[in-house]
Amino acid sequence: MKHPWIFPAVTLLVGTIGGYISGKNTSPIEKPDATENSSPRTRTSNRPDSSQAENGKRPKRPAGLSEIGRLAGSSNRLQAMMDFYAGLSPDQLEEEARKLENLPMNERIMASFLLFGRWAEVDPTSAMAFSNSMGFGGAFVRPTILQSWASVDPANAAKYYAQNPREFAMMGMMGSGGGRGPMGGQGGASIIASEWARQDPTAALAWANSLTTEKSQALSAVVGEVAKTDPAKAAGMLQTMEGTDKSSAYRTVAEQYGASNFSEAQSWIRTLPADQQDAALASAIGGLSRNDPQAAAKQVALMSDGDAKDGAISDVVGPLARLDPQAAADFLKQGSEDAQQNSMRELMPSWVAKDPSTALSYASSLPVGDVRDSALQSYVFANNSAAPADLVQSAESITNERDRSRAIGMTVNRWMREDAPAAKAYVEQTTAIPEDSKQRILEGGGMWGGGRGRGGN
Repeated sequence: MKHPWIFPAVTLLVGTIGGYISGKNTSPIEKPDATENSSPRTRTSNRPDSSQAENGKRPKRPAGLSEIGRLAGSSNRLQAMMDFYAGLSPDQLEEEARKLENLPMNERIMASFLLFGRWAEVDPTSAMAFSNSMGFGGAFVRPTILQSWASVDPANAAKYYAQNPREFAMMGMMGSGGGRGPMGGQGGASIIASEWARQDPTAALAWANSLTTEKSQALSAVVGEVAKTDPAKAAGMLQTMEGTDKSSAYRTVAEQYGASNFSEAQSWIRTLPADQQDAALASAIGGLSRNDPQAAAKQVALMSDGDAKDGAISDVVGPLARLDPQAAADFLKQGSEDAQQNSMRELMPSWVAKDPSTALSYASSLPVGDVRDSALQSYVFANNSAAPADLVQSAESITNERDRSRAIGMTVNRWMREDAPAAKAYVEQTTAIPEDSKQRILEGGGMWGGGRGRGGN
């Protein structure tokens, strides 16, 4: 069973839909017959047949996804899918899973996460078995199954995860490293630990401490979940940890502490071992930046130069740029060259959205080098309003050949859809990119031409 549709868009939807599943599907499991005769879980004026529901009449349940797809409003479709899947038995859910390939890609992705999230609550082992028949696509629904399973039965989800490690191997190979996978950046142990901690933090912590692999990630997930509502309690839980596990957890707690009460976070950080304080402070400042990026920027200015300060700069520049791009640009000056280069991906999109001409002037005024290249590349990638003919001029001034080819390739790819003859003529005559890149762009591979640029843009 092939599911190539999942790969390109899963990272965009999984966090939102996964959270929706987690928030909505936490009621006791209903039997299909009982669900069929029950009232909808939510009633709003925007729901289909809401007037009937308000008059005491049961709204008609859609007969299937084809009928749901004809509903007006994506939120209505989402709720209708959840109601539809809630009334199905495991065998019926399997039958519906086999129909997913018949849906358009965007509907297929949404339906997939809702279906497997529900299936995992009523029969997780059969849901897992089906995911194993999906080939590469199974790696993308397996985290959803694991999360939904853990949301109702974390102990058995953990047992299955431990007994079947090969089924989850892809979760450690995808995402941004450190055991992270497609489920919102979490590995399997972190997913289970987070869900378990919402129900029984003590049991979750005991399980995390029993692990031999992914222990640090699981411990951080437990204390991070607790820290969202009680940072002081989470800080106390750290006493059961040792070594690198504790170091990672310090940063997790500090981030949540900084978001809720930065003054208390500072006091707590001063009690930590001296070699842990700088990293914890950087995390706390990152948490503070969620609510008050300007105050966070002032705290960064008080830090000594080094990796911890650069990390804090990377966390703060994005929220600050959304308020005041020029202030964010000035803020970046205190960072190392690497920090400035990597932070352009956070600064430039906000600036381009507010004032693209000033953003371009800023990027062009930077000294020739990696930071300027990163700024110009980010400007080109973020600018959806300028004419491609203008954007390629900006891309041409990028000095690094790989970055320049990639920026030009992406812009020409867009230009092809607007004016293919003009775009091809540009590619054929330009000297800004090598001949092999030209050929790749003309063949439709422009967006990836030149490989992955420095700074991860």
